[in-house]
Amino acid sequence: MRAILFVAGLLTMVSVAYAQDSGLEPLRTSDETRGWEAVGRVDIGDVAFCTGTLITPELVLTAAHCLYDKNTHRPYATNDFKFLAGWREGRAVAYRGVKRAFAHPSYRYDGPESMYGVPYDLALLELDQPIRLASIPPFATGSDPLAGDKVEVVSYAFDRSEAPSLQEVCHVLGPQPGMTVFSCSVDFGSSGAPIFKVVDGKPEIVSVVSSKAEMNGVRVAIGPQMELPLAELRAAFSQSGTSFRNVAVSTGKLPQITTTVPAAGGASAKFLKP
Repeated sequence: MRAILFVAGLLTMVSVAYAQDSGLEPLRTSDETRGWEAVGRVDIGDVAFCTGTLITPELVLTAAHCLYDKNTHRPYATNDFKFLAGWREGRAVAYRGVKRAFAHPSYRYDGPESMYGVPYDLALLELDQPIRLASIPPFATGSDPLAGDKVEVVSYAFDRSEAPSLQEVCHVLGPQPGMTVFSCSVDFGSSGAPIFKVVDGKPEIVSVVSSKAEMNGVRVAIGPQMELPLAELRAAFSQSGTSFRNVAVSTGKLPQITTTVPAAGGASAKFLKP
């Protein structure tokens, strides 16, 4: 009953939020991408890509599920990853390899349709060389957003892989245990994309794209409530010397989250990793 009431209320908020949301704006020129160069494409061998964001000169924040092969459920090799900062029309502002890929210690990969790991769907990629360019300042991270907050997202996706797109206005629709539902437009390749809230005129990352969902035909994005898990991730990262953290086991600390949430009218919400 609690889940049904949440989704029924959420659907009402979705219709209101979408009426106020802006559309996706491709960032194809240097002027359009200025200020967003720390967002880049994370290439995974020749098979996939995600979106990631520089949060220090050495560290890229992305989604933990990007570290795993969806068919084998095994982690990719660390040297499969490359970060292309500000990737646009075949060129990047900076290219870097990755020497360490590290997921949250409580994350468990259960496949592309599982919501079980969303609250801990965060990973850090340590670059083989820092990016210390004045044109690519790292983004700060901020506090968890509240229902009704305006946010924005910069992402790549399968049908817009050669340039990022900005959705300047979307909204926080509400919380679930350990995660937040957004009205932002995302698709495959958007995993790990930064969701920003503007604080004192500056964008701060408040979540990353983990999953997309459809609720009664309305598309929404799902991301972790990031503030505490990111602090845990950074602490674990600083204490570990391993080149890759294999986290395909559960620690038992995850909240109870169903993969399908009952929705109003007998429909259900289908979740996918974008």
